[in-house]
Amino acid sequence: MDSVIVVSMCLLGIKCRYDGKSVSWEGLKFIKDSFFILPVCPEQLGGLPTPRPPSKIEKGDGFTVLEGRSRILTVEGKIDVTANFIRGSQEALKIANLFRENVKAVILKEKSPSCGVKTIYNFNTDSLKTGKGVTAALFIKNGYRVLSSDALEEIKKL
Repeated sequence: MDSVIVVSMCLLGIKCRYDGKSVSWEGLKFIKDSFFILPVCPEQLGGLPTPRPPSKIEKGDGFTVLEGRSRILTVEGKIDVTANFIRGSQEALKIANLFRENVKAVILKEKSPSCGVKTIYNFNTDSLKTGKGVTAALFIKNGYRVLSSDALEEIKKL
């Protein structure tokens, strides 16, 4: 089998983001002809609808959520969706593990409470902070090479 790249599904033009939109991602042109692309949307895999209310990590980042020391809440209604995010990240990991020996990298959508690799949003503001989303944290904990969708120079080198 060819080398596999796990990619956040919204980066591939699939309308699965919280707002029902997709993202135009420049990195696709660097991987589409060289790798088998395995799309995942952890938030959908966790049972959340599309569109869905935006959510943020209450404190810390994805690692603290996985450790049970933080929660993920919807921004407006403050509904706890932590279980959905954890379940979705676990399901995405199960899918990647089917191809484990062939997975070259996992490329996730930056700034997401699920997929953020370098930055996520602060809970009480719209500002960014350093941190990982839940899915990024789980893939890192399981030894995968995780890249930000914004890391085009690294992606070009794959």
